[in-house]
Amino acid sequence: MKISLGISYDGTPFFGWQSQLDKSGVQDALELAIARIAQHAIRVHAAGRTDTGVHALGQVVHFEAQVERPLSAWVRGVNAHLPSTVRVQWAREVADDFHARFSARSRSYQYVLYNAPVESALMADHAGWYHLPLDIAAMQEAMRYLVGEHDFSAFRAAQCQAKSPIRTITKAEVHQEGRYFIFDFSANAFLHHQVRNMIGALIYIGKGAHPPSYIQDLLQKRNRILSPPTFSPKGLYLTSVSYDAKWGLPDLPEKLTVLL
Repeated sequence: MKISLGISYDGTPFFGWQSQLDKSGVQDALELAIARIAQHAIRVHAAGRTDTGVHALGQVVHFEAQVERPLSAWVRGVNAHLPSTVRVQWAREVADDFHARFSARSRSYQYVLYNAPVESALMADHAGWYHLPLDIAAMQEAMRYLVGEHDFSAFRAAQCQAKSPIRTITKAEVHQEGRYFIFDFSANAFLHHQVRNMIGALIYIGKGAHPPSYIQDLLQKRNRILSPPTFSPKGLYLTSVSYDAKWGLPDLPEKLTVLL
């Protein structure tokens, strides 16, 4: 039987999602915990890989089990064997042709940026930080250039393994909550480091180093070398993954709320 799970995790103590030789990936922790319930080795497939320090509210995975267990066992039972920084939110039995990655229709990310002269002590691992004042109106205008289908080579990591740099962004917005800026992105898929690279460019615009049209210039030049540095992973969250209703997965889009 094939099972899909909704997962949330704090990426701080892990070296990214992907399994590591020293078992320090989120995938490692999850596979070991599921194996305790299944009583056999498990391989988990995720909707998307996250880098070291990146968090998730709505990661989706699937695995194949050789035994039948009540869905509650795949939630409460697995959680009992996970570190406190990883939690299964829900479990569903899915069709054999479902794939957490290839069946996904879209992904959504949020980035939390703390904008103050001194970095937050309490949010040091859960928000990016920039010390100079930022112009939210300029960043909002710049983000309009990101919406639509584009060649995002300017925001693609050198080690990105995607076959094409073409992606379609359906949402690119930013709003402010006190000293925090919350960036929202949704797309059919994202390139490696794409969101963090876009945040880096938007901060350059927000601090006044470039006009909002700088985003359009970068898109047209398609050259990563000409773009600003990749920004910190600490404020990045995979908030949700969307699927067609036919798969029967919960439609529970997650959103961040800044409490401090």
